[in-house]
Amino acid sequence: MKRRNFIKSGVAAAVAGAIPAPFIWPRGASAAPTVKMGILHSVTGTIAIAEKSVVDAEMLAVEEINAAGGVRGHQIEAIIEDGASDWPTFAEKARKLIGKDQVAAVQGCYTSASRKAVLPVFEKMKGLLYYPTYYEGLEVSPNIMYTAQEATQSSIAATDWLFENRGETFYMVGSDYIWPRTTIKLSTMALKRLGGKSLGETFFPLGHIEWSSAINKIKATKPKVVLNCVVGGSNVAFFKQMKAAGIIDDPDITVLSLAVSEEEVSGIGRENAAGSLTLMGYFQSLDNAANKKFVSGFKSKYGQDRVTGDTLACGYTGVYLWKLACEKADSFAVQDVVAASSELPIDGPEGNVRFHKDNHHLWKYARVGEFLPDGQVNMIYESELIEPDPFPKVV
Repeated sequence: MKRRNFIKSGVAAAVAGAIPAPFIWPRGASAAPTVKMGILHSVTGTIAIAEKSVVDAEMLAVEEINAAGGVRGHQIEAIIEDGASDWPTFAEKARKLIGKDQVAAVQGCYTSASRKAVLPVFEKMKGLLYYPTYYEGLEVSPNIMYTAQEATQSSIAATDWLFENRGETFYMVGSDYIWPRTTIKLSTMALKRLGGKSLGETFFPLGHIEWSSAINKIKATKPKVVLNCVVGGSNVAFFKQMKAAGIIDDPDITVLSLAVSEEEVSGIGRENAAGSLTLMGYFQSLDNAANKKFVSGFKSKYGQDRVTGDTLACGYTGVYLWKLACEKADSFAVQDVVAASSELPIDGPEGNVRFHKDNHHLWKYARVGEFLPDGQVNMIYESELIEPDPFPKVV
C-alpha cells in the first residue's frame, strides 16, 4: 500500500515539476532503480545496411551490463529511436531523448551528416552523445565522446600506407555528403604531401546504384589505388559492378574502402569484395580475450551467421566506456561523466585503448586488412596506438 501511494504522489509531483523526470525508484523499493540510455540509429533507409547492426551491438552491451548488476546499482533502460537515414529526423529524435525521455546519455548516429544535425541539439540541451563511427575529424564538442577513428587514424593513415605499399596514383570515389568529401580532401592533401597524385574524384548521392561513369573513369585513368568512400547500400551495386568490370581482381589496382567492414560485406556479397582492402581500427578476427567474448556473445544472441565489424565494436565499447565513467565519477551527470572520461582506459574488442586527456577522442590502432572469400579479414598491417589529432596539419 505504501508503495502504491508513493507512486501516485511521485507521479503527481513530477507532473507538477517538483521531481525531475525520469522518475527513479528509491534504493529501498522492491523494483530495481533504473537509468535511461538513448540509442539513436538508422534501422530503416539506405544507411540501415551499416547502422542497424550497431543497435544490436549496443543492446548486447546493455544486457551484459544489466546482467552483471548494472551501473552504480541501476539497471539501464534503453530507449531506441530510428533516425531513418534522414538528418532532420535524427535532430528531432535527439530532442525527444534528451528533453522528454531525459536520458543520461545517447549512443548514436553513423554518418557525419547525422552527427552534425544532432550536435547543436546536444550542446544546447546539455546532453551527451557517444559517436561510434570513423569520421573526418575537424571537430571537438564538449557534449560528444568520439569512440571511433578520426582522419589521422583512418584516411590519412590509409593514404600513408597505400602510398608506401601500393602506389603513388589514386582515384577517389565517395558518397556526396560531409564525411566522404572532407575525407577525400584530407587524403588528397596527404597524398600531395607525400609526392603522389590524385587522378580524379567522383561523388554520388546516397543510395546511388549506377556506377558505370565512375568505373569508366577508373579504367581510363588506370590508378594504382582506388580509395572508396562510398557509404551504405550504394556499396552493394558499386562492388558488384567493379567486380564485373574486372577492377576488384586487377592485380595492378588496389581497392581500399574506408566505410566497408565485415558487416557491410555480408550485404555486399563476399564474392564481390574478396581481394579488396579495408582500413579499420577493429576486425572480427582479432585474437584477444575481450574480442572473443564480444564475438561469442554477439553470435550467441543474434545467430552464428552474424558478423561483427568496426562500428559495432565501437558502439559496444561506447556503452562500457559510459559505464566506467559513471562509476569513476560516482554520478550520471553529464559534466561529471565527461570529466571522468579524461584518460579513461578500456580493454575492449579492439585492444587496450583510452580517451585522450582533453579532446574526447580515443587513442586508436589503424589496421589494414584484405577481405577473404568467407567475408572475414586477413590483417596485413597494424600501427602502434595513434594519438588522436582532430585538427591535423596534413600539408
